[in-house]
Amino acid sequence: MVISMAASEAALQVLSGAVPSQTYTNLRSTSLLSYKYGFKSQKDDAFGCISQKGLRIFRIYAGSHVIRKTDRIFIGGQNNQSKSLRCNCTGAESVWEASREDGSKGVVNGVAKDLDNQSLEATQHFKYEKEDPLSNGELASDTAVGKTFSGAGANSLEDEAWNLLRASMVFYCGNPVGTIAANDPSDSNTLNYDQVFIRDFIPSGIAFLLKGEYEIVRNFILHTLQLQSWEKTMDCHSPGQGLMPASFKVRVVPLDGDDSATEEVLDPDFGEAAIGRVAPVDSGLWWIILLRAYGKCWRPFSPERIDVQTGIKMILKLCLADGFDMFPTLLVTDGSCMIDRRMGIHGHPLEIQALFYSALLCAREMLAPEDASADLVRALNNRLVALSIHIREYYWIDMKKLNEIYRYKTEEYSFDAVNKFNIYPDQIPPWLVEWMPNKGGYLIGNLQPAHMDFRFFSLGNLWAIVCSLATADQSHAILDLIEAKWSDLVADMPLKICYPALEGQEWRIITGSDPKNTPWSYHNGGSWPTLIWQLTVACIKMNRPEIAEKAIRAAEKRLARDKWPEYYDTKGARFIGKQAHLFQTWSIAGYLVAKLLIANPSAANILINIEDAELLSVFSWALNANPRGKRSRKGPKQSFII
Repeated sequence: MVISMAASEAALQVLSGAVPSQTYTNLRSTSLLSYKYGFKSQKDDAFGCISQKGLRIFRIYAGSHVIRKTDRIFIGGQNNQSKSLRCNCTGAESVWEASREDGSKGVVNGVAKDLDNQSLEATQHFKYEKEDPLSNGELASDTAVGKTFSGAGANSLEDEAWNLLRASMVFYCGNPVGTIAANDPSDSNTLNYDQVFIRDFIPSGIAFLLKGEYEIVRNFILHTLQLQSWEKTMDCHSPGQGLMPASFKVRVVPLDGDDSATEEVLDPDFGEAAIGRVAPVDSGLWWIILLRAYGKCWRPFSPERIDVQTGIKMILKLCLADGFDMFPTLLVTDGSCMIDRRMGIHGHPLEIQALFYSALLCAREMLAPEDASADLVRALNNRLVALSIHIREYYWIDMKKLNEIYRYKTEEYSFDAVNKFNIYPDQIPPWLVEWMPNKGGYLIGNLQPAHMDFRFFSLGNLWAIVCSLATADQSHAILDLIEAKWSDLVADMPLKICYPALEGQEWRIITGSDPKNTPWSYHNGGSWPTLIWQLTVACIKMNRPEIAEKAIRAAEKRLARDKWPEYYDTKGARFIGKQAHLFQTWSIAGYLVAKLLIANPSAANILINIEDAELLSVFSWALNANPRGKRSRKGPKQSFII
C-alpha cells in the first residue's frame, strides 16, 4: 500500500480514535450508512471499501491519495468494453494525477512515483483548505461525509434545505460524488431519479461551492471526466467522442472471484437507457460551466491539467464539428436538454444555444495556450462571433420586430432578402399579439427555415443574459417582460419553463398526446422552482436583484410546506405536479443558490460571462458592414483572431 505522509497522519488519527466515527442518513435508504474505521484487507494489502458479512466498512480518506497495487480503473478508454468504473479505493484525483505526463511524475503500471511530490501536494491541500477565500474565516469542509448541521434557527427554511441537500449526497468509495435527482422516501417508483444527473447536479454543485465545500464538486468533475472517455454504443452505433453521460449510478456488485465480498462501480447512462433514447447534448456544456465555476472558487485547482484540457477539447470538437447546417447554431434532436421529452424543440432550441455560447466562453478562458490548440481556438472564436450575431438578430422579438414580421414579404430569392428564413406572417400566433408588452421583449424558442417558435422559454432567455449572448438592452427587456407578465410566468410559484402551453390539436400533434406533458404540466407550461437560481444570477448581473427577491419570497411560501416538489401544474402554478417527485434535489439546491447569491451578489461572478472588448469590436464591424447579414462579395481586410 502506498500512502502519502499527510494522509498517513490523518489515517492514524482515525485509527487511534482521535477522530470519532460519524454517521449520515440518506432518506431513500432504510438503514443508517455508517462510516467506520478503515480496515486492512489481507488479500489486497490495501484499505478497502468492501462489504463483508453484510457490514459496509469504508476508509475515511481525509483528502489523501491512495493507490492500490492492483489497478482496475480504466483510464482514457484503455478498456473501452467496460460497462462500469470499478472502485478500488483510488481517489479520482490521484488516478488522474497518475495519468499525467507533465514530467513531474513517472508512471509505472498505473502507479505514480515521486512520493515526495504527493506529500507536498497533500500538505498544500490542507494549507489551502485553511485559506479558503469563500469561507469568511471558517475552515472549508473538504470532507462532507457526516458533516453536522449548525446555524441559527434549526427550524429555518434554509437549514431544512441544507439538511435535505446533504441527505441526497451519493458516495463512491466513501467519497461524495454527486446528489441523486430526488430523495422521496415514500416513493417506491424511483425510475432513474436515484441517479446522479449531470444537469441536475449543477445547482447542487454551485451551492456547495458557494458554501466553501469543494470536495464533492471536484470528485464529480473528475469522475464524470473519466466516464467521458468510454465507448458508447446503442444498436451497433456509437456517438462522437466527448459525449458526457446524462447520469450515472453507484452500484454494488459481487467482487470478482469472491462471492462473500462486494465492490462499488460507477454505471453511466449516455442516453441508451433514457426514455426516448436521446443523447444529452447539454451535459457536456453544463460540465464546462461548472468546471469554470470550480476553478474560480478553488485556488489550488489548475484547468491546465492534461486530463481536464483533454476533456474540454473533446467536448469542443464534438460541438464544433462541420456538418450540413448553414447556421452557427447547434443542431439537436427533440428532448436533448432540460426539456427531455417530445415538445417540438428539435432543431436549434434557444436553451442549447445559450449553454453552447456560455460553454465556448468558459472553455476559451480555460484552454491552455499551445500550438496544438490554435486551430481549435480559432474555430471557437469564429463560432462565438457568428452565433452571437445570429441569435441577437434573428431570435429577438419585441413589439417593433413583431410588426416587422407582420409585414414580411415571402418567397424572396436573393442574397439581399429581408425575410431570409421565409417566415410567413400568418405564423404569428394570436396570443402573442395580445401578450407582447409595449416595453420588453425576449428571444424566441427556435428558428428554422419557414418556422419560428414564438414560445417564451425561461432557461434559454435567462442564461442568454448570464452569458452575455443577449445585449445589455435585450437583457433588460427580458427582465422587463418578466415583470410585466409576472402573473403568467411566476404567479404562485416561479418559474414557468415555457409559455404558453401547447393545447388541443397542437398538443396532440407536437407531443404525440404525451400524458405527462398535458397543458400547463411538466415541460408543457409547468412551473419549476429550480429555475429560481438562474433568474437570480440574471437579475444580479443586470443589477436588478429586487426581481429575484420577489420570486424567492413567493417560493418560500410553499416549497417546504409542499415538500420541495419537482414542478407545479396549472396556469397559476396552484397544484403540485400530478407526477412530480417530492424532495426534488434541484428544487432544494436552486433555492439555496438563490439565497446565497442574494446574500453575496459578488459570488455570482463565478457564473457570469462578461462580453470582452475584442468580441464587441468584431460584432460592431460585422453589423455595421452588413446590418441585414447580406452576402458580401468581399471579406474583411483583416481576420479576427481573438
